[in-house]
Amino acid sequence: MEPITTTAALQDACQTLARAEFVTVDTEFIRETTFWPELCLVQMASDDLAVLVDPLAPDIDLAPFFELMANRNVLKVFHAARQDIEIIHKLGGLIPAPLFDTQVAAMVCGFGESIAYDQLVARTSSGRIDKTSRFTDWRHRPLSDDQLTYALADVTYLRDAYRYLRSALEVEGRTDWLRDEMAVLSDPRTYDIHPDDAWRRLKLRVRKPIELQVLKEVAAWREREARARDQPRSRVLKDDAIYEIAQQQPKDETALGRLRSVSKGFERSSAGREILAAVGRALAVPRGELPPIPRPPNLPEGTAAAVEFLRVLLKIVVEERGVAGRMIASGDDLEKLAVEGEKADVAALQGWRRELFGARALDLLAGRTALVYRNRKVEVVAL
Repeated sequence: MEPITTTAALQDACQTLARAEFVTVDTEFIRETTFWPELCLVQMASDDLAVLVDPLAPDIDLAPFFELMANRNVLKVFHAARQDIEIIHKLGGLIPAPLFDTQVAAMVCGFGESIAYDQLVARTSSGRIDKTSRFTDWRHRPLSDDQLTYALADVTYLRDAYRYLRSALEVEGRTDWLRDEMAVLSDPRTYDIHPDDAWRRLKLRVRKPIELQVLKEVAAWREREARARDQPRSRVLKDDAIYEIAQQQPKDETALGRLRSVSKGFERSSAGREILAAVGRALAVPRGELPPIPRPPNLPEGTAAAVEFLRVLLKIVVEERGVAGRMIASGDDLEKLAVEGEKADVAALQGWRRELFGARALDLLAGRTALVYRNRKVEVVAL
């Protein structure tokens, strides 16, 4: 199948797809040398039509595609949707809606943590994905028959996977369990990371408030610069350089040039001058307004043991109900439950998660139930 290369052909295809109950969607992109992913191919399929779209074609406008993504009468089905949605949000200024992510649905249906697409296809249909074209340069034209076949399979087999998961969710009464996860994927804030929050991506290898302030300023500068240049963050400034700048706090070109993590002559570049300005802004912050260094909380005695008990209980629930553990509670959630009990602000104490796990966790922490090992397995017993 040859990709669509004109706006008129794309418009015709999207009009046909818009009459479907659902459309499976995938994208192929490259981002090794850019900050923003470069969209190279779009794949879509309904029961009646499967198409490939070449967004690099000179005579194509993707407006009909974005219009379809915004059409609330058509469900958009992705597998591991986050990066695909990031691209659509960046280029089209919208979040596809309504939305169904088969990877998330598979976690709810007992397929384990973050199942790969080829494994999902193998377990929900008779299909088999040939992954030889998975790592390829999708910018190269013309695309080979193997590439096109591989790309199309990403949406044609997804139709059966979606139907299987939709049926499983309905049979188990778990359709509403996806709501929270889909809300996260549908929230523009998931994709609009503010430069001032870029420091949160870094490991905190700093010990003093002033070092943290410098790290924040330099990380924010790098984020803005990477976006403006459309280059990966590491090409603008490596993480190790940010850590060294935060610790050494160079005030002039000479001091910046002495750092081992920056290249020779960098201190005389415009980027070097901007980094020195960022350091200067950090050093100008009054001492009383510097950010505190995040410290692990002083946990009450016995917290570690309580968390381990909760981990065992969570594993029991996962085995009983066939839901991936990370869909129910994270390690931080278990720690909060162990310390705060009913007052903990965690998803595990809300809705279906409370019914599955949260209420049982509170009973265990309150001593109303216990874990016992018998018949070669761990069981929960009432006291």
